[in-house]
Amino acid sequence: MPHQAKVEAFFLPSPSPSGGQRFCVYHPAQGGAMRGQVLYIHPLAEEMNKSRRMAAQQARAFSAAGFAVLQIDLLGCGDSSGDFGDATWSAWIDDVLAACQWLRSQPASVNSAGSTKAVPLWLWGLRSGCLLAAEAASKLPEPCHFLFWAPAPAGKPLLQQFLRLKVAGDMLAGNAKGVMDRLRRQLAAGDKVEVAGYALNPALASGLELASLSPPNNATRVEWLELSTRADTTLTPVASQAQARWNNAGHALCSRLVIGPAFWQTAELEDAPALITATLAAIAEPMG
Repeated sequence: MPHQAKVEAFFLPSPSPSGGQRFCVYHPAQGGAMRGQVLYIHPLAEEMNKSRRMAAQQARAFSAAGFAVLQIDLLGCGDSSGDFGDATWSAWIDDVLAACQWLRSQPASVNSAGSTKAVPLWLWGLRSGCLLAAEAASKLPEPCHFLFWAPAPAGKPLLQQFLRLKVAGDMLAGNAKGVMDRLRRQLAAGDKVEVAGYALNPALASGLELASLSPPNNATRVEWLELSTRADTTLTPVASQAQARWNNAGHALCSRLVIGPAFWQTAELEDAPALITATLAAIAEPMG
């Protein structure tokens, strides 16, 4: 049996202007030679909380298969410094870059000659985490691979969806008239808005709204996994267009449909075991 490497929880000092510390969990690679290093980038707000179980299960599966995995709570999220209202899009990009730097500083596999062998770096995002991964990759000093779980092709619909939580809450209270316009005006004026218990910073809202899943110059491989409870599901036109942009830019993109629930938004916590199996198979396969 492979050696059960000890999972390490620690706080990573942030070099960005936001300062503070970011809570991280590191899953060392088990077995023999390390096969790769993987950084998990979580989604927005409550989607992050509902996804923690699946992310932890996948991280453990990666570790057992010989991949080192780092999970990070971004500024204002989870156990990291600050409140959600302190978070900005640029600070989150800085967090991703700092996490990549730490991960790449960890010892990789060593060959028989005693020299370190380079292993691939994977940025693994879920939903809005995919947008952060793509933008951060353009600032990395080296190429990386991408693992996308249910990626959002653009940030604007995600922001709209998040703001609608406020609209829905006010509808129940009978105060829905003009809520969306009022939220937009407040954000444009530089004021934070309260949405479903989260204080949304205008600098986070504007960054998310402008974000798109654009292929960076230094990507090499993309594993794109979508979830559906129906086997006959097809990609939305927006997702198909996004994939075409990556393919046309010369990236090796593989798209897969996996049967399972949208666990990041279900009312009860749900697992998608088929996604774990399909993900592991996807990144373990050599490039064609």
